[in-house]
Amino acid sequence: MLTTTQDEFADHQITETLGMVRGNTIRARHVGKDILAGLRGIVGGEITEYTKMLAESREQAYDRMCQDASKKGADGIVCVRFTTSAIMSGASELLAYGTAVKLQKK
Repeated sequence: MLTTTQDEFADHQITETLGMVRGNTIRARHVGKDILAGLRGIVGGEITEYTKMLAESREQAYDRMCQDASKKGADGIVCVRFTTSAIMSGASELLAYGTAVKLQKK
């Protein structure tokens, strides 16, 4: 699946727009990781536990968005975006979305 944050692909022409596609995941923090993150907050530095959790969440949301596009018969997704929102204390949603399109090589 070709994806881009741009409105179009340089080497492909959009022949059909299939509509919005999305994928999301909701993750809760882990108490043990919160303790480690709290300690890092005191001494400074990257909170690698959260970096890893968010990277995994982005990948899962991205994969689900691509699966949604595949179900619609898409060749690509343009205008890909990621957004996050708090669901409740200690849990957040990560959403990937874009526009599914049919493509033809220029």
